[in-house]
Amino acid sequence: MSGTGWSIKLYDVADEVIWAVRLNCLWLGFTLLGGVALGIGPATLAAYSLARRRSFGESFHIFPAFQTAFRREFRRGTLLGLPAVVTAVLLVGNYLYFASLGAQASLPRLASLGALAVLGVISAYLLPMAVHFDLRTRELLPKASLIALARPASSAVLLFVAICIGYVSAKFPVLGILLAGGAWIQLNTWLCLRFFAENEARLHLKGTS
Repeated sequence: MSGTGWSIKLYDVADEVIWAVRLNCLWLGFTLLGGVALGIGPATLAAYSLARRRSFGESFHIFPAFQTAFRREFRRGTLLGLPAVVTAVLLVGNYLYFASLGAQASLPRLASLGALAVLGVISAYLLPMAVHFDLRTRELLPKASLIALARPASSAVLLFVAICIGYVSAKFPVLGILLAGGAWIQLNTWLCLRFFAENEARLHLKGTS
């Protein structure tokens, strides 16, 4: 490959990293702005909304776009995000408690870890679905759960990507703080948009066959 080709690829990689850092900082900032409990849901949906636009090649100014999306998604983001966060915190608490009991509590510890993984996979579909499809809030969880079960290979890919980002963040905490959230949101959105397109194409073929 020519030097120019490598330069273009390096520029694209650097651009994606900078984008993920900016998205991550806005996500963290608006989460804190909402006092965490009332900020994390709207900030997360706003971040996914911008990640979707980015995946479709749209050009926009990130801060005003995020601010607008945060305000628009405040109610729905709170309804979706707060129960998921509370459930995740409870499951993590259970896992840590059972882990402290040693081998005698290995079964409930593994059950807590499994439930946390299931919650993570369903959320990985639910959040991109919320900003991509015109669905009512109460319809999102059943549809996200269904697609998670119907596409085990895709679910495994999402879980693997999340574990990789979590591992890198644990090894390099500063990098994790600056990049992990934005990188996950963008990658999760990019992957799910392709999974959704493949699923719709498959359903379309079944309908016309």
